[in-house]
Amino acid sequence: MPEASALIHDVGYIGLGIMGSAMAANLLKAGLGVTVWNRSPGKADALADRGARVAASPADLARCRPDVICLNVSDTRDVEAVLFGPEGIMAGAAAGLIVVDHSTINPLATQEFAHRLGERGITLLDAPVSGGDVGARQGTLAIMVGGPEDAFARLLPMLRAVGKTITHVGPVGMGQACKACNQVAVACNLMGVCEAIALARGLGLDPQRMIEVVGGGAGASWQLSNLGPKILAGDFRPGFMVDLVLKDLGIVQDVAQRRQLDLAGTQQARAYFQQAKDHHAAGREGTQAMAKAVLP
Repeated sequence: MPEASALIHDVGYIGLGIMGSAMAANLLKAGLGVTVWNRSPGKADALADRGARVAASPADLARCRPDVICLNVSDTRDVEAVLFGPEGIMAGAAAGLIVVDHSTINPLATQEFAHRLGERGITLLDAPVSGGDVGARQGTLAIMVGGPEDAFARLLPMLRAVGKTITHVGPVGMGQACKACNQVAVACNLMGVCEAIALARGLGLDPQRMIEVVGGGAGASWQLSNLGPKILAGDFRPGFMVDLVLKDLGIVQDVAQRRQLDLAGTQQARAYFQQAKDHHAAGREGTQAMAKAVLP
C-alpha cells in the first residue's frame, strides 16, 4: 500500500460514453475530486450535477494539476489526439502526471505513446477494462494493467473504486495485449452462443431451455447467461456496440498479421459482426446483434 502522501486525491476523466460516465461517477462516489472533459459537452452535465468540475479542453484539464488523468475514448486515433493534439494533455501537463488509458487501442501504439510521454516525465499505464455497462455502473469491472509496477501500486486504491478484478499483467502495452485476447474470447464465445441457438431452433429444441441446461454445465459462460436471453427476446440495446467490437477485432487482426497468427475463429466472428452491421443496420446495437447474421 502506498504512503498516504502518495495516494490519489484528484482525478481528471476524459471520455464520458457509456463506460466512462459510469466509471467517473464511481470515482466521485469514492470521494475523489474529479474534473471531466468530453468532446460533446452535454455528456458532462450529469456528473457536474454530482460535483464534478468541467474542463474546457484536455489541456485545460491537465493545467488543473490532477494526480492522474484517465482516458476512455473510442480508438487509437482519439487517444493520440487527446494526448498530443493542439489542445491535448501534453499542452498543459507537468512532469509527474500519470495517465491511465482505459480505452481499447493498439498495443503497439500504446508503447509508442508511452515513450513520447516519458520524454516529458509523464507515466502511461494502459488499463483497458472488461465487464460492459453493468460492470461499469456497479464498479465490478475487470481491469488489466500494463506499465511500471510502482505507478500501478500507487493507483490501485483508485482503481478499486471502478473495478473488482485488477491485475498487473506486465510492462506498458501488455494491458492492451490482454484486452485483445479478451475480445477474441468474447467474440468467439458469443459466436458459439448464436450458433447454439441457431442449432436448437433448427432441431426444434426450445432455445430458452437449451440456455438453461447448457448454462448449468461445461458450456456455461457470461455471454450465454447474459446475452442469450436478450437474443431470444429481441433485445439489442447496447451494453457494448457492434461498431466498437468491430474496431477491437480490427486491432486484433492487425497485430495477428504482424505476428503471423492465423486466428480463423476470430475472423469468422468478425465477419458475422460485419454482416450484422452491413445488412441489418446493427452497428450501434449491442454485440448480441451478431445473432441477426447467424439466426435464420
